[in-house]
Amino acid sequence: MLSLMRTSDFNYTLPPELIAQTPISQRDASRMLVCNRGSQMRQNRIFRELPDFLRPQDVLVINETRVIPARLLGIKVETGVPVEFLLLKRLQPDVWEAMVKPGRRLREGALVSFGEGLLQARVEENLADGTRKVRFLYEGLFENILETLGETPLPPYIHEKLSDRERYQTVYAKQDGSAAAPTAGLHFTREVLDRIRNIGIDIVPVLLHVGLGTFRPVKEVDLADHAMHSEYYEVTLEAADRINTARTGGGRIVCVGTTSVRTLETVADGRGFVHPGSGETSIFIKPGVSFKACDMLLTNFHLPQSTLLMLISAFMGRENALSAYEEAVRERYRFFSFGDCMLIGEALV
Repeated sequence: MLSLMRTSDFNYTLPPELIAQTPISQRDASRMLVCNRGSQMRQNRIFRELPDFLRPQDVLVINETRVIPARLLGIKVETGVPVEFLLLKRLQPDVWEAMVKPGRRLREGALVSFGEGLLQARVEENLADGTRKVRFLYEGLFENILETLGETPLPPYIHEKLSDRERYQTVYAKQDGSAAAPTAGLHFTREVLDRIRNIGIDIVPVLLHVGLGTFRPVKEVDLADHAMHSEYYEVTLEAADRINTARTGGGRIVCVGTTSVRTLETVADGRGFVHPGSGETSIFIKPGVSFKACDMLLTNFHLPQSTLLMLISAFMGRENALSAYEEAVRERYRFFSFGDCMLIGEALV
């Protein structure tokens, strides 16, 4: 274990051409690097083979959040200057926290118009992290207007236009609220989910609305100085009971994505049982943190020096994780949101 963890300890070299710019034509045809937690033994497989690594007593935990068209392009009413809003979090029915560009031109009281006045927003407060609290003014249903005027916000490393916005949604997405997709879930098809159910595995939904903080680089030299962003989570009583039933029956808790991990580790007790609840979580999982609820993890490949790579390093060991990433680069895996995935667990290879 690292005595002093530095951000630079979680770096790796990635050729830019390995950053996936578009989704693969078939969701379940992505490549899957299967990794042992306790050793550097690995296999190169295809995602649709995931059921081969699962057992009837296991439970698969998915995040059913849905990405909203959170990018809005408008003009400042007073000057006509083009502005961009990126909705981050709903604070009240018509009040949101938003990232705005250019921020210097949108001080408190500024009025912005979208869609030739179909939607307007007034800046109510400049927040400490540079975002704004904005109140929307409109007639009708906000969700319908947003669906008409908004665009899907893609991560900054994706430069290609998305031709089908549903490809940045999981097939099981239900609850609107995310500014980014829980990308490990993008590989699933309904056919793969049916195969998993047919071998007796319970598929349990939880909720964590993904914020753009997930893409923000860690700027602090020492990880102990990093302040983690917060995100809304929800675990129902039914979901907790089903997960705990698998635990008591000897099954493994298989988390789809780091968002499911962060949700369960927020509500789990020291025995590994999860409890229902909802609220904001700012849990920061890095090497040295013990996992209470997650036994296996399906995850995409993450940015260098990111909190998500630190979470992976906590789960399988930093050296093991970086070695796996080096192998993925050598094998020309596709990286990040539209890329390939890893399956990590005990004695899988």
